[in-house]
Amino acid sequence: MHKKQPLIKKNDKVVVRAGKEKGKIGTVLKVDSERGRVVIEKVNMVKRHTKPGGSHAQGGILEKEAPVNLSNVMIVCTKCAEPSRVGKRKLEDGSKVRVCKKCGEFIDA
Repeated sequence: MHKKQPLIKKNDKVVVRAGKEKGKIGTVLKVDSERGRVVIEKVNMVKRHTKPGGSHAQGGILEKEAPVNLSNVMIVCTKCAEPSRVGKRKLEDGSKVRVCKKCGEFIDA
């Protein structure tokens, strides 16, 4: 089965639209398109109890970001500064670019 490629990419500014973190804004650190989840900076923080050893010289309680479902986030347009849906447009040279559905501005640089 072919999965659709998500329209949200790394370093995009997104807002959480549902769940306990609703209304928070952050940048995307990682996109897991296979599971349909994104990790957002300083959003959905969880505590992990770790033992010392390996990559961690000291054990203890670490705080890190947990993934959020893709359906619960919306991209924030750089021009209109509002959460909006994302569309795709084909340019004359054949390349595809993401566009804001509210103002029609290109999201990709």
